[in-house]
Amino acid sequence: MRQLWIWCICLALACPGISRADSGKLSTFSLNGFKYVQLDDWAKNYNLNFTWTKTAKEAQITSKWSKLEFEVDSKKMVLNGVAVWLSAPIAYRSGMACIATLDLDNAIHPVMFPTRNKSGDKVKTICIDPGHGGKDPGNHNSGGYEKSYTLLLAKELKSQLEAAGFKVVLTRTSDKFVELESRPYVAQKLGADLFVSLHFNGVAGGGAKGAEVYALTPPGAASTNARGEGATAVRFPGNRNDAQNSLLAFYVQRGLVRSTGADDRGLRRARFAVLRTSTMPAILVEGGFMSDATEASKIRSSSHRRIMAKGIADGIKEYKRIVEQ
Repeated sequence: MRQLWIWCICLALACPGISRADSGKLSTFSLNGFKYVQLDDWAKNYNLNFTWTKTAKEAQITSKWSKLEFEVDSKKMVLNGVAVWLSAPIAYRSGMACIATLDLDNAIHPVMFPTRNKSGDKVKTICIDPGHGGKDPGNHNSGGYEKSYTLLLAKELKSQLEAAGFKVVLTRTSDKFVELESRPYVAQKLGADLFVSLHFNGVAGGGAKGAEVYALTPPGAASTNARGEGATAVRFPGNRNDAQNSLLAFYVQRGLVRSTGADDRGLRRARFAVLRTSTMPAILVEGGFMSDATEASKIRSSSHRRIMAKGIADGIKEYKRIVEQ
């Protein structure tokens, strides 16, 4: 915690007077429907260092407190050790790597220059949403159904968060069906400050593993989930918290990967129903793949679910510390 506090202060001192609006002063160009800026120009704007690590292919931006890694023609970057999926690929133009301003505003700036809560506005109540339930079993394998393990994980996470001083509410406490659109409403009705939906992945034939956390897709971008909803300019209620959604997703993904040692599948984007209508910062956690024999065994293990819950709780606590500073 002390290291994080020092990191935030040092970053502020290194970049005095900066804000997310500053990127709007940079020279832009349009490509494939997105507005881009050169990465080296953006780095200079924030007193950061741009270097090519592989000519015209891989680049990084660094300071004493941060490291951003990019690959040309790829939507995947690494931000301070965490995989983050961008809405548009890194472009190569006139000898320079370029990034979409949409990704600066919705993926990078929320983490590097987080928005603080108003003075006295605390993160106190967490709504945990155990995915599926009742007539909706979710993914399954020979060991059971997703709906059972999301509820077990939710109860473990509730216990750990309450021990840390949070008030915790659940959208369901038993094997019952709850409409997707009703779940964020439950959180709102109970006065939750954050909404965290818990799920486990599955793919036909196996072959995939790892953890990933979703935030709502920003307007104008396509999603990065398996179904890959196309780009739309429609703004949903949940988009009011785009910056906070990204920040929360980032730290929960980092906490989950660090705690469990799972493959880092990254911060991703989707227009899931429970994210679209949430009035508070909201994320959806995919804790592992039930279709992978090794991960399925871990999901069934109470001791491993305890480790998973710790990672998610660590991310929530880190988010709280940052936005309340």
